[in-house]
Formats: sequence, C-alpha cells, structure tokens
Amino acid sequence: MTMTKRLISITILTALLSSMLLGCSSGQAKGELTVVNYSEYLDPEMLDLFTKETGIKVNYEEALTPEEMYAKYSSGAVKYDLVCSSDYMMEKLIKDGELKEIPWDSFENKGNIGQKYFDLASAIDAKNAYTLPYFWGTLGILYDTTKVKAPVDSWDVLFNGDYAGQVIMQNSMRDSFMVALKKLGYSVNTENPDELKEAQELLLKQKPDVQAYLVDEARDEVVAGNAIMAVVYSGEAYLGHEYNENLAYVVPKEGSNVWIDCFGITKHCQNPENAAKFLDFLCREDVAKANFEYIYYSTPNEKVIEGLSDDEKADETLVPPANAMDNCEVCVQQSPETTELMNELWKEIKAE
Repeated sequence: MTMTKRLISITILTALLSSMLLGCSSGQAKGELTVVNYSEYLDPEMLDLFTKETGIKVNYEEALTPEEMYAKYSSGAVKYDLVCSSDYMMEKLIKDGELKEIPWDSFENKGNIGQKYFDLASAIDAKNAYTLPYFWGTLGILYDTTKVKAPVDSWDVLFNGDYAGQVIMQNSMRDSFMVALKKLGYSVNTENPDELKEAQELLLKQKPDVQAYLVDEARDEVVAGNAIMAVVYSGEAYLGHEYNENLAYVVPKEGSNVWIDCFGITKHCQNPENAAKFLDFLCREDVAKANFEYIYYSTPNEKVIEGLSDDEKADETLVPPANAMDNCEVCVQQSPETTELMNELWKEIKAE
C-alpha cells in the first residue's frame, strides 16, 4: 500500500472512529430550538442542562400574557418551534392548524404526568394530541388578613367599595372579565353579548376602586403592603405567603377559572424530534422538580407531587383540592365575533 493510500485510509478510519465515539458517548442530536414561554416560567439552568445533555441549543423568548404570546407568534418575525401558553390560546393554535401532533411514542417520561391533567387539558385538546400539560392552578384573591374587615369568600369584595384604591386587577382581558362574569353568575366562556356588556359595566363601575391592572407585579404590591388585595394565580399566592405570612388566598364561592398551561410543537418546527426531546425532558422528574421549585405553581408531574412534604401537599395554593374547583371552568377559545367584542370592551375599560 502506498503512503498516500495509507494516509487516506487512516484519515477515513479516524473520522469513522470519531463519529462512532461521539454517537456512543453522548448521543447528542445537534441543532437548535426556538421557544416562547411566559416570563420566569422555567428554570434557566434547565435550558443549560438540556443543551449539555443533547447538544441542542435553545433560543428562549418570553411573553407576559397569552395575547402577547400570540402577537409574537403570529407576526412571523420569529419562527418558533415550541410555544407555551394558556388553555384557550393553545386551543386557538390547534383550531388554526398551527400545532403539530406530539410524537408521544418517543417519550420516556410521559407517564410522570397524571392522567387527570390530560383530562383537564382535553377541554381544549380533545384527543390530547397537541398539548403537554406544564403547570396548572386556579385564579383567586390574595389578601392581607390584617387589613380586611370581614372574611373574604366572594368576588363581591372587589366591587363593594370597602377597599377603594387598594384593589389590584389582572392586566389580562380574559382574567378580568372572568372575575366579573363569575360574580354575575355567568360562564367564563359565555358567547352572550349582553352578558359580556353587563360584565364590562361592572368593571367600569369598579375602576375608581382599582389601584392598578398588573400581571406578575400584582402579588408584589400586596406583599409590600401597597395594596390590600389582588387577583392572582394560585402559584403567585403561594410565593406571596412565603414573603408575608399575613397573606391568605381564596377561590371565591361563585367559582373561578381553573387554568392549565401547555407546551405545543408549532407547524414551523423543522426538527420535531428535537422538540419532542425537549418536551420529554420537561416531563423528567428532576427537571420538573427544578421548574416547580423555581416557579411554585401546581405541577402535573405526579412524581414531583409524591415527593412533597405533608405541609406542601396540604397547601391549597400548591395542590388545589378537588372541591375548590366545583364551580370552576377551563377557559376555552371563543368565536371570533365574541373575541372581537371582548377586545373592544376591554379597550374601553382601559381607556377610561
């Protein structure tokens, strides 16, 4: 064999061995994923861990509300591979043909997600084909027990004028309308224009009593003593009590929204296998635990729930009891006409 042939053979052999070693030692699948999620809704260290384990780089973006997420997604400026949003917005993406079916057969950790959470998600994804439950919970009132005049058990406390200038509402159209609709005895998913206008009238009448419309900062204002009560998500209520032991949380007796946030693979995703790897990674017990401890919202990962202390399991902000959801509803996607009407009514509320 000539020197040239030997060099060629050695080069080829070295390349083959390197390829085999890389495949055997790391199992990495190179590529990138672009993800949009809610603000502070995933432990950043988990993104680094996923890249370390798989070689897949994650480009990560955030949005404050479902509407902001949808605006970012629909603008087309960025082709997202994975989105995480709330029930009704995920349903819209499904109905609009924007999501791909999740290849569940490739998952190793799907069994960690309790079936009851898939059942909850079936309100917006009937066959559980497009969405992975990520976090869930309720919407209620966080309040300072040292400053209220009577037990808090009804949405009426936000509207009766007793706490004028000390009330924080959610800066979210669906969430604020939900409060008014439930107080009036209507469904959070009503398509009745008269009921929506009645809810708007109630919210307009309430406006002088509202200190601010906020999202993530709502909890902080009550914690700091700048407001007496705020409409918040159950996970925010848990953290609020951790910062201030005088705070309490209630799901009003009229009922509320039981929400579920999910991940989905978009139609733009060029590598569904990598996207599925990321979703399966999120289902892993250690990863789900890290995200739970970073956010402290209710997790659908039953392995994580099993590992909670008795005190944590008894905390209704972390593990809402079944009876707390007796009058609760999942928000589903409404007709374009209803959405348009709500948008106009909401703009009028914010403009006043």
